[in-house]
Amino acid sequence: MAALKRVCRFNVWINPIFDERLRAESDIDLQVGDLRGPESALQALLEQAHVFHVSPARDELPRRWHVTDDLLSSCPNLLAVSSGGAGFDTVDAAACTRAGVAVVNQVGGNARSVAELAIGLMLAVSRKICVSDRLLRTARGFSRESLMGHEIGGLTLGLVGIGHTGREVAKLARGFDMRVLAYDPLLTSDEIRARGAEPVDRARLLAESDIVSLHCPLDDTTRGSFDAQAFAAMKPGALFVTTARGGVHDEAALAAALTSGHLAGAGLDVWAPEPPPLDSALLKLDTVVATYHTAGVTHEARRNVAAWGAEQVIGILKGERPPRLVNPEVWPAVLERRARLLG
Repeated sequence: MAALKRVCRFNVWINPIFDERLRAESDIDLQVGDLRGPESALQALLEQAHVFHVSPARDELPRRWHVTDDLLSSCPNLLAVSSGGAGFDTVDAAACTRAGVAVVNQVGGNARSVAELAIGLMLAVSRKICVSDRLLRTARGFSRESLMGHEIGGLTLGLVGIGHTGREVAKLARGFDMRVLAYDPLLTSDEIRARGAEPVDRARLLAESDIVSLHCPLDDTTRGSFDAQAFAAMKPGALFVTTARGGVHDEAALAAALTSGHLAGAGLDVWAPEPPPLDSALLKLDTVVATYHTAGVTHEARRNVAAWGAEQVIGILKGERPPRLVNPEVWPAVLERRARLLG
């Protein structure tokens, strides 16, 4: 008789399709740990688990349960860590590789949703939608002309990163007759063109773009890369938009660039930390439209990533190579360990 395959997740919100799909498999035992309960109970679940489906929200999941060397050392049966989103900020992929544990994410599952919000932030900032909404609810005596904004049609949009989401943004931007530039050191010029943008280096993108929109990961190459120098290199009056990750841009430097008038506005979905403190300098500026890392939080996107996650977990437990494997070099070791643990 085949060994029972154990999957663990904690009780953070997830589309019901994930649990429904796993519980339809007779040889999979899904356990949901209660984050409000004792740590010992959660640890016991993880020690038995073959797959840990983990929240990617680094500021929502207690640090104790981020996947690090320490956590992995106490989980001898773990074959894979599955991120519940496109990112995997709560997972140390290098530590997993050292431990012979696969890491999978659901990249692409929320790309359309994130792209739509990026365009929405561009429109909201450029057309002063949020300022108009606040004034109309609280004041009288202002003119429509005081709320005059600009069209985004025909502007030059610079994408920093043109992966799954950046490609969707480029597609939507063409509907506004925008010229789309892209800088992505991971892609060839031909591939960038195939994704709907003109390849440029970072300096040219900053110098020529009316709107700069970030769609890059947070890693050692991008952390803090949008600093005072980068904002100073942008066109006077340009807009800055990010639906990437907090930590890529320097919030204090951005606030200074906006306060000085060098940049005309910003649309920000990501912060460090999340949510930002109420006294954040950026939240005090009318030129900023702020959202709470909700770009990928739509019913459609959450269903996609939950369904994709369930299918990848099921496939891994069957010995099938997952389509969104973050650390492919570990796969032979995972198959070897799977054979020992599950037969």
